[in-house]
Amino acid sequence: MTTVAAESAKSATRLPSLDVFRGMAVAGMVFVNNPGSWDHVWWPFDHAAWNGCTPTDLVFPFFLFIVGVAMAFSLEKYTPENRPTAEVYWRIFRRSALLFGFGLLLNGFPFYDLSTIRILGVLQRISLTYLFASLIVLNLPRLQQWLLAGFLLVGYWAAMTLIPVPGFGAGVLTDTGNLGAWIDRSIIGTAHLYGQKMFDPEGLLSTLPAIVSVLFGYFAGRWLRKQPIETQTSKTLATLGLGCLIFGWFWELIFPINKQLWTSSYVVFTTGWALIVLAVCFEIIEVRAQKALGSPFEVFGLNAIVLFVGSGIVGRILKRIHIGTGEQAPTIVTWIYEHGFAPWAGPLVGSHLYAVANLLVWWLVLYSLYRRHWFLKV
Repeated sequence: MTTVAAESAKSATRLPSLDVFRGMAVAGMVFVNNPGSWDHVWWPFDHAAWNGCTPTDLVFPFFLFIVGVAMAFSLEKYTPENRPTAEVYWRIFRRSALLFGFGLLLNGFPFYDLSTIRILGVLQRISLTYLFASLIVLNLPRLQQWLLAGFLLVGYWAAMTLIPVPGFGAGVLTDTGNLGAWIDRSIIGTAHLYGQKMFDPEGLLSTLPAIVSVLFGYFAGRWLRKQPIETQTSKTLATLGLGCLIFGWFWELIFPINKQLWTSSYVVFTTGWALIVLAVCFEIIEVRAQKALGSPFEVFGLNAIVLFVGSGIVGRILKRIHIGTGEQAPTIVTWIYEHGFAPWAGPLVGSHLYAVANLLVWWLVLYSLYRRHWFLKV
């Protein structure tokens, strides 16, 4: 066994491979959110219409899984005997509030009409799942953490399939007829849901199984801390991932894999892929010490919030500014796509090349911050 292999992940306060994984996830988010034209998107780079799972549908649960793995390092020293202080809880609540606030900042930009602003969203879900997962791991023994995770998944499945929804009945898993959508309409109101519609993909009820996505990441990170940095550790992660994929496939037979409903089968299935990707990153970065291969994504991963919030704001600005006058005047995004990419690459390829170019520009911005060691921490 080499010196590197004999070391334990527990000796590090963070894993470079996790930063790389985070960078891959947030880069994927930005890439799929910014095509040159939404009329020309190749299916792997778009969400499943309803049931099913495309590569794009893996990105968000990957990020929640990564949040959980990171928690295993940041909260590792706290035990039932070594209770966290009030300051620790304050930092958790502060971070959650900031993430939720950043989400509202994006949802309302640039007009902030409080009568129609969407309350929930991607950053809000990260905020809530991080908050509740943190409280769970800080206050429950390990066995109870596992039991609660199982209860949330099975309980969500039972609620979504057995509890009747007024006007629809029980077990209706359409966008308007599912229990989660009814709860959101009743509590939040349609004016504050995604697109002022009848359903929000980051709704209240589906936040419960999303908490388990974070907990599964925490369980993986806690296990990883105790393992030697060697290929066998990577193999074990990948094997566990394969087991989750198989379990998720079987659960899909009675509870469809569905990202917008964040079904229990979707949680297990996407956790399987997250474990496999983490295993690959761990093997390349930690075991084989090929850190140069992951450094481009590390630049994204160390300033993930800057990338996500910044690209969201700039993207909204570019889609509101028009070039020329008249009703047919294109936005800056459309003009760049139609004149810079589509003519020579074609509508479909050009649309994705625009997304790549957008990501490269942001990489240059973040690389300048990386070189100066400027990292936004929330």
